[in-house]
Amino acid sequence: MQAFKHNDSFKLPFSVLGELAASTHPTRLAARLDPALSAETLVRLQNNQRLQPRLAKLLLDDGMDLNGSGWGPDLLHGHDPRQVAVFAGSIWHARSLLKLVSKSELTVLIERIGGEAHTFGIRHQAQAISTSLIADPEKLAQRIEHDGLACLGAWLDEHSLLDRHRVFLRLPVGTAAENPATEHRDAAHQLFSLVLSYLRTEVPAI
Repeated sequence: MQAFKHNDSFKLPFSVLGELAASTHPTRLAARLDPALSAETLVRLQNNQRLQPRLAKLLLDDGMDLNGSGWGPDLLHGHDPRQVAVFAGSIWHARSLLKLVSKSELTVLIERIGGEAHTFGIRHQAQAISTSLIADPEKLAQRIEHDGLACLGAWLDEHSLLDRHRVFLRLPVGTAAENPATEHRDAAHQLFSLVLSYLRTEVPAI
């Protein structure tokens, strides 16, 4: 298990550090501490208010501006990165969403991506990226998540290391956000302009 390191340059409020530690995906924490730790142990560590500031220091990379001056608003306005990615992926695959009309298929799809993302994608069908049609709702949901996360990763590359890292910490290790393709980089800015504009005005952060 990796030892905690004291860092006197860390001047962010304990409440901010605590929120960051508590919102980090357990796989990220396990990767920094010990991959063998159980999910229950990781949750207990994250919910321990005394340990949260020290966990946050461990999770944030060395060399970042951690004195608070570079700590701006969250890039996703407090929204779950996976939810945001699904909205982007729904636009990406809007043509397939339009073709999925049977009640049974829609039920499967909406259970995976949510009714709001489904409606949002169809609303923005003019900005759809993929021209390949996916008829299987399970496969479509998987591709929506994959391409949405890849676009998220590409969009995050436009921002500072600290801001990117704060979002990545809330995602599991190994998602498509870590390796976007050129096609995702080309579309990311346009898609996330639409998604974030919608989330700011329509969807309260959790």
